[in-house]
Amino acid sequence: DLRKNMKKGFTFVYSAYKFDRKLSCSTVFSHTTWTWGGAVSATERPKNNHHFIEPSGGLSGIIDGDLRFRIKDCDLAALATGRKAQNLREMREILSNIRVDSLYFHFWGSLLKATFDDPEHHNDFAGWAWHGLHDAVLAEKLGIIDPADYDHLEDLREALLEIIEDHLDDLEIVPSAKIDNQFHFIRSQIVVFDTGRIVDKPEDLADVLPTLSLGSIFFHIIDARRRSREGRDDFQAWLEGSFPGEYDGLCLEIGRIDPFFGGLARLRTEYATLFENHFRRQP
Repeated sequence: DLRKNMKKGFTFVYSAYKFDRKLSCSTVFSHTTWTWGGAVSATERPKNNHHFIEPSGGLSGIIDGDLRFRIKDCDLAALATGRKAQNLREMREILSNIRVDSLYFHFWGSLLKATFDDPEHHNDFAGWAWHGLHDAVLAEKLGIIDPADYDHLEDLREALLEIIEDHLDDLEIVPSAKIDNQFHFIRSQIVVFDTGRIVDKPEDLADVLPTLSLGSIFFHIIDARRRSREGRDDFQAWLEGSFPGEYDGLCLEIGRIDPFFGGLARLRTEYATLFENHFRRQP
């Protein structure tokens, strides 16, 4: 119950162009965030986090007035669009005009699913091509798409459509899934909450990163790149914005990490190792 969760200290991110009476929301583009929660050190848990902070967006609510970093957590709620595809032509037709937050869910949302443990197929479209259409060639083509390579979800849509259209041109018979194995398009709603943990200085991240939940990793790295016009994660934005020039090398190394393939646990380990090695080298 989203209204009950509001009383428990949750943050809600909703689309600036659409929200309904039930507080359903989109994860895409302009959004506003309400944060409830007090701040404690990154090694403490607050007794409660009912304190209203402020409506905010972007890095507001993440960086406080003392340039400290607030740790958030999140989850993605799946919302049915009512649209489904049984064959590849229907898939192409729906993909041409489905909401972009559905693309976001079927690519990035896979990372937060409980079943994501180095899966054979890295996005839902590739998985359906294999399990629903039994088309190994198409599954391979779709499975190598890295959404991090595209600055905008519309560009990702075009890449998907190009692969599917080229594949359809090579087929004599259009593959179709069984009625009980249709592809159901889902869109996503992100629910964000303040953990009450704060990081005082960048070197503390070497100890804090290994302790973060996968939801925190998703919010501060994956979703942050969507929120940032420059495609930066929250850690990069904090380092570059609050400590200009001091951590340029570290930010360059962060930018080389692919956030998609391998899963959130692997991503957490890569970030933790990078920060540990960087600050271990400091005099």
